[in-house]
Amino acid sequence: MSKSTGEPSGGLLAGIAAAPDAASLFAVTSDRLRRVAPFDAAVWVATDPINGLTAAPVRIENLQPGGCGIYWESEFLADAVNPFRHLTKSPVPVSGLREATGDRPWSSPLYRDFMRPRGFDDELRAVFRVDGRPWGQLSLFRGRGRAPFRAEDMAVVGSLSSPMAQRLRSYAQSTEAPRQPFDTPGMLLFDRAGNLTSINDEARGFLADMLPGPRAATPSGIDLPLPVWIRSTVGRARETGGNARIRMRALTGGWLICHASCLRGADDTDGMTAMTIGPAPVSEIATLVVAAYELTPREREVTELIARGLSTTEIARLLFLSPHTVRDHVKAVFAKVAVASRGELVAKLFTEHYEPLVAPEITRVRHP
Repeated sequence: MSKSTGEPSGGLLAGIAAAPDAASLFAVTSDRLRRVAPFDAAVWVATDPINGLTAAPVRIENLQPGGCGIYWESEFLADAVNPFRHLTKSPVPVSGLREATGDRPWSSPLYRDFMRPRGFDDELRAVFRVDGRPWGQLSLFRGRGRAPFRAEDMAVVGSLSSPMAQRLRSYAQSTEAPRQPFDTPGMLLFDRAGNLTSINDEARGFLADMLPGPRAATPSGIDLPLPVWIRSTVGRARETGGNARIRMRALTGGWLICHASCLRGADDTDGMTAMTIGPAPVSEIATLVVAAYELTPREREVTELIARGLSTTEIARLLFLSPHTVRDHVKAVFAKVAVASRGELVAKLFTEHYEPLVAPEITRVRHP
């Protein structure tokens, strides 16, 4: 690792390229990053690339149990410092808390309510993004008495943004034939305070089918530990007074969609929040799956028209290209997706994909 340029070492890049799944990616990268940019605790998160909301998996290191909700909900506060949604669009997708606040971290609600009570004095956070989409995010913490994160540390982490995002994106690729999904969606209801008050059996089944990760019960209501990505999605819906959704892979189901929606009473005030969980339809995951194969914008256009059943001549006319150019694009798409025909291409990209995912056991991890 070059401290002067912030370029990742071959070891870091090799670990990223070799990781078979997102949980392994976070574990290996965390271990190697700690050696060059030391930290005392960390939160590694895969996100929905469409909206940047927390998805699965989530890896949490060296944080005591409790306070989980404070960390996740701080992102939605109006006075949040360095919110991930801003870093997603920032020219540099990494920032340090002390640097951003002019060495006045107490101006951050995350510092006041979460970090300081746990003995942390600085946070470095980053978004893993590629082609303008956020595929993951990271928080690193240093304890009281440690030096704040330096520009060199931020450069190192920033240099990992694109490689990490590209690897996370690659996991959206389908490698198995589709399986038949369940038809009945799960349903959860939350009160105005965000406490779970009602849930059906189908929702319990979908929750059990989700990747391992930090879970916590709501302070009151039904005593059922919920994954942090469920709580953060409900929190976003409550914050906006509208809707929020995430797409994610499951252990045995493949693609799931979790959709939270704020309900209003007769007086038009915010009331309950409802969440449905079920198999994600093609329209919800096509963008993610196509992005995973790193198709160019033109190749994506050609692919979508192929999925609509258009011929080479028809595609050429619509895109103002020659048939020869369209055929070249089709060949390039076939090579990237590893298929030999249009039928295989459509089946691989635009059908429901259900690939079992088994996350490796995570060691030295405690949930906040």
